[in-house]
Amino acid sequence: MCGRFAMDDTVNQMITEFVTATGRPPQEWQADWLATPIVRPTDQVPILLKTLDQRDDPDSALVPRAALAQWWLTPPFSPVLRGKHATFNARSETVTQKPTVRAAVAHQRAVLPSIGYFETKKTSGTSVPHYITPPSGLLFFAGLYSWWQDPSREPDDPQRWHLTTTMLTQSATGDLADIHDRMPVIVAQEAIDAWIDPRTKGDEGLVKATVAASAILSEQLHAEPQLQ
Repeated sequence: MCGRFAMDDTVNQMITEFVTATGRPPQEWQADWLATPIVRPTDQVPILLKTLDQRDDPDSALVPRAALAQWWLTPPFSPVLRGKHATFNARSETVTQKPTVRAAVAHQRAVLPSIGYFETKKTSGTSVPHYITPPSGLLFFAGLYSWWQDPSREPDDPQRWHLTTTMLTQSATGDLADIHDRMPVIVAQEAIDAWIDPRTKGDEGLVKATVAASAILSEQLHAEPQLQ
């Protein structure tokens, strides 16, 4: 389980490079990405995704996009924006079966960029948060996204639409397993394009391959206790 992660200006720079590589001017998409350096469930978080230039043409060009999404996925069929059951994390073992997220696995995959994340080790009545970071660069968490329509608003109201997201988790491996039994699924930077390509149908095979690669990447992570 991951309940907090961190961002800074390096995330901003990476997002800028991701989108401007397409030649799109910043005024068309740029937003105030970093509302807070520490992101918590239900906060707005930047996600990276790709969509078809022509939604009804599977052969049309892919367009990289950066967008702000609520970190608490809401499926289209939900009657409310934030249900009572936590959906900011999604277990990779069951993500292709759960009605809440299985549709998003197929074609609505994203990554959540970060400089690190927090996990708490609980032993003998004590709780010690650990800050987990890569040896260099950024972390990219495997995610899913979903659009939710507010039924209380008019169909032509732009505020009717809400973009929401979740982060995939897996069993913790190596030294991280001594801190918590779960960890985020991490996507290597060179594998991002394949993960977020909507033309690739997401299935159990894709999820398992991503999880297996993530387990190897996690061996490079560093965990630093945050002592009071």
